[in-house]
Amino acid sequence: MTVPTVQILSGGAAKGLVGAMGPRLADDPGVRIEGTFGAVGAMRDLLRSGTPADLLILTKSMIADLEASGEVIAGSAADIGSVATAVAVRQGAPLPLVGRAELLREALLQTDELYFPDPSLATAGIHVVKVLAALGIAEPMAARLRPFPNGATAMQALARSTAPQPIGITQASEILSTPGVTLVASLPEPHALSTVYTAAVASRARDPARTQRAIARLVEPAYEDIRAKSGFGRPD
Repeated sequence: MTVPTVQILSGGAAKGLVGAMGPRLADDPGVRIEGTFGAVGAMRDLLRSGTPADLLILTKSMIADLEASGEVIAGSAADIGSVATAVAVRQGAPLPLVGRAELLREALLQTDELYFPDPSLATAGIHVVKVLAALGIAEPMAARLRPFPNGATAMQALARSTAPQPIGITQASEILSTPGVTLVASLPEPHALSTVYTAAVASRARDPARTQRAIARLVEPAYEDIRAKSGFGRPD
């Protein structure tokens, strides 16, 4: 007998939340939840290449685009919450001061390595490149950049780094769900970025009704504490 499955394609920001929700996402004990997580652009590309998917968790704007193109069932989307782009260090390392733009600039210039997600496909990675340019330090930082396919792999690499002063920037939820790293603080204004993540039913979902019920659990008010601990604030 085939086991009912809800197949998720999701931005890496939601991996910790999906793991924390666990069996709560299933509508009965016989349903299996399986997920593929990574840079949101990469997940969109997987969907468009024909990768099976029932439940999508991507940025709100990306879900809107997919709904407009018919790749998401109209009216199925629900906002999960907003996630801040934040600074991380190895567990046990001194916490740099990053509460103002000038302090963030100085902290980055003092670091040996900067770990961050794909600057072409990941929300946080794209933003990091913009921040470095805005701070006027793109050139001196170039040799220290350590991009990875997604925030999770970037943070895992940060945790393993043997450099004297490595630092990381990615979605706060990815920092919180990675052992060996510590969240320092969200990026300061005017470089702060809070991204709303939205869940929706893929047009090719095998059981749209079951998938919609899983989304209802993800956004249920009773689970707000789980979302908060996983790095998700209320949608802006």
